[in-house]
Amino acid sequence: MNSAFRTISIDREVSAGDFRGAMRHLAGGVSVITAGRASDITGMTVTSVSSLSADPPSLIVSINRGSSSWPLLKRYGFFGVNILTADQVDIAERFAGKDGSKGVERFAGAEWISRASGVPLLADALAAADCEVEDIVERHSHAIVIGRVLDLQVSGRTAALAYWQGQYVAIDQDEDAIKLAEVSVPAPRVRRGV
Repeated sequence: MNSAFRTISIDREVSAGDFRGAMRHLAGGVSVITAGRASDITGMTVTSVSSLSADPPSLIVSINRGSSSWPLLKRYGFFGVNILTADQVDIAERFAGKDGSKGVERFAGAEWISRASGVPLLADALAAADCEVEDIVERHSHAIVIGRVLDLQVSGRTAALAYWQGQYVAIDQDEDAIKLAEVSVPAPRVRRGV
């Protein structure tokens, strides 16, 4: 049996700057991760959420271990994943710390609810998942957190917020389908028998 693995020799280290530059080409959905309970809450903006399994429903997220969310996530063992709509750039910026707010201050100006775990979930998120920590894999500056979805709410909205090339980008299923149709090359006509 042949092995699919091979050793690759690299002549130089990849710098953090080069890596960040390359990763700017990877578009990612924007989510806010929330952690804590009552007034002991905080959150952070991420593009590192991904589904892991449908049975049981679970997902993964990469969390910076230097963030204010990390100790609360570890202490309580629960977190929320709030997938943002295209018009929630202000929330993404606030939870990224752009306005200097911290902790509970980041939750101002939006409606929050809680489900089974007590973690705050954004009431008008595109989708929000209430998760229990199943496993944590710590590597370098970050941790991969595996969360089992305890509860889920999904809105009827269709426009999502993405991050690409250092900017927020709106992705709207209906609008983008129309734009694609406008720029599509028409299919060649087939000549039928004479």
